[in-house]
Amino acid sequence: MAFLTNDKLTIVGAAGMIGSNMAQSALMMGLTSEICLYDVFSPEGVAEEMRQSGFDNVNIVATTNAEEAFKNAKYIISSGGAPRKAGMTREDLLAGNCKIAEELGQNIKKYCPDVKHVVIIFNPADLTGLVTLLYSGLKPGQVTTLAGLDTTRLQSALAKKFGVMQSEIEGCATYGGHGEQMAVFGSHVTIKGRKLTDIIGTAEFPAEEWEQMKVDVTKGGAKIIELRGRSSFQSPSYLSVEMIRAAMGGEAFRFPVGTYVKTDKYDHIMMAMKTTMTAEGAKYEIPQGTPEENAKLDQSYEHLCKMRDELVTLNIVPPISEWNKINPNL
Repeated sequence: MAFLTNDKLTIVGAAGMIGSNMAQSALMMGLTSEICLYDVFSPEGVAEEMRQSGFDNVNIVATTNAEEAFKNAKYIISSGGAPRKAGMTREDLLAGNCKIAEELGQNIKKYCPDVKHVVIIFNPADLTGLVTLLYSGLKPGQVTTLAGLDTTRLQSALAKKFGVMQSEIEGCATYGGHGEQMAVFGSHVTIKGRKLTDIIGTAEFPAEEWEQMKVDVTKGGAKIIELRGRSSFQSPSYLSVEMIRAAMGGEAFRFPVGTYVKTDKYDHIMMAMKTTMTAEGAKYEIPQGTPEENAKLDQSYEHLCKMRDELVTLNIVPPISEWNKINPNL
């Protein structure tokens, strides 16, 4: 098998459903010949299944030791937080998972400061990604969070509505926070070449139905829990591996990612922007939509800031004025 790289990829939370699916996806994509599976619970069972799948010329290591897991790692994907349960929002996981993110960032700084890219997917991903970035000492474009799942939920909802393939739905994007306050942008969407804005408000797609679809998209994670009795694992695992593939210099990532933003308007925050992912990291620009969409993005940012400020109150992160002392890149 030809690999995209021989650099070490460490998957954090590998004993869980998301982590084990990430391992399989990475191997099926042929990303690297060096994969380390790390968890506080032994991921050896996952490693054995991967070996028994017959993947050729791959060194698969399973460990519960942080130093072994992170030493010499060049790429990291982490799902190593508590999952959502029925009735929970992503924000309900804030304090506990951000403490886990703090430890992750510290392990990166201690054992693999030369890591090239880190993808964070455990919720609330915007905040856990921000905390990881702060304590890792990495540059902003080197740490990204899963945001594409919200966009694929919009894309799939529109594809089902209009009876077309998802590839025929173009221009889908959700921005801001990965949560129920996200901003759903429909102004750039086309359906088999037709502008969505020309269809909304017609008998084919009443405005009320579009508004309900946007709400349903923002609650897509809760719907999976309702349907499956557990939180999403296949979709976030696959999309996160697509992200790390792009960071490795492989096929471009198709959807927005969460990235560190520092502008006059959006400051010291991790949020989904219009992004490109390359081997040099994530680059972003501020998306522009309708006045209503832009206002929704502003509201999402404000919500993220409240959660960030709560982390200061909880002493998980210091005041923003002191961040540069921990990570000079910020």
